[in-house]
Amino acid sequence: MAPETAAEQLKDAVRISADWSALVLRQGAAFLGHRPDTGEGDFYGFGALHSRTVYLDALLLGSLQRDHIDELTDELSEVFTSPRRLARRVATLERNIAHFRSGYWRQHLTAHGPANELLLAFQNQHRLPARFNEILAEAADYSRLVQTQESQQISGALGVLTILGLPLGTALGILQVLDDHSLSHLLAALALSVAATAAVLTTRYGRLVLSSLRGGPGGR
Repeated sequence: MAPETAAEQLKDAVRISADWSALVLRQGAAFLGHRPDTGEGDFYGFGALHSRTVYLDALLLGSLQRDHIDELTDELSEVFTSPRRLARRVATLERNIAHFRSGYWRQHLTAHGPANELLLAFQNQHRLPARFNEILAEAADYSRLVQTQESQQISGALGVLTILGLPLGTALGILQVLDDHSLSHLLAALALSVAATAAVLTTRYGRLVLSSLRGGPGGR
């Protein structure tokens, strides 16, 4: 280690027992004994066994968490590569986050003991909690964006139905009140309603409705 960074690295050393300490680094962990090894049957044998089993499990779980968070980060960066598939990509991202959270995101490997401290130390080395919180926050922003777009499209569809239905309904209502059953008058009413609808769609409100239906910015 560089002398100027050694103190920062060593502050996260895990004291396993009176005889053992461990230091988690970015690519693994180093275990250090604090007294001479007396040979076969020494307590160091139990420490070596733990370092190859439960302690190794903690580091492997941390590695799996790091790899999955890297994959989620890559998915976040690709969300807007296909705007038309934004809703589908966000839904897939949320499903993958839920799968990772339920299956892999653990900060306690055992009920108590050094394995938990080793796992937390590995997570801190790779900033996994902070990175995962950033992923959750960014995914929530994208989810709100999709919900906003869907609300705009629903409002646009309702606006189109209003623009199309109001002139036609008015024309048919007038013919009904006048008790007019002439086919020519009905066709004329339909033509006028289509013309009125086309005229409304050319206004700022009409362009705004159509733009909302497409999910784009409003017309000016």
